[in-house]
Amino acid sequence: MTASVTQEVDNALKAHGLIKVRVFSDERATREEMLARLSDELGAAPIQHIGKLLVLWRPIPPKENTERDDRKPGPRTVKLVSFSKSGNHRATVKKVQLFGNQRVAAGGEIKRVRTRTTSVKKKAAE
Repeated sequence: MTASVTQEVDNALKAHGLIKVRVFSDERATREEMLARLSDELGAAPIQHIGKLLVLWRPIPPKENTERDDRKPGPRTVKLVSFSKSGNHRATVKKVQLFGNQRVAAGGEIKRVRTRTTSVKKKAAE
């Protein structure tokens, strides 16, 4: 039982929670000792010992969701529907992908969003 084996069992417990470890030892006392040692070192609960198979369980730690402040919205798909002038034809649907600073104008045009201009007097007052 090496440190690398213990490390791999620890990684598997972090990823899956419930794992099976196959031990290639013919002596039952040695396998029971390995099960007790693994459960003590890794803080896992020994579930079962059947033959050469050891089953260990440890709750999976919750994953941390880190939100980035500098993250910007990704592209979004928009459907542009233009109806026919005569009522006999179907409307045409066109899918367009809009990027961060783009918007759809009233006529179906894609425009960039401009920053609002403020007056010089308001800037001076602030």
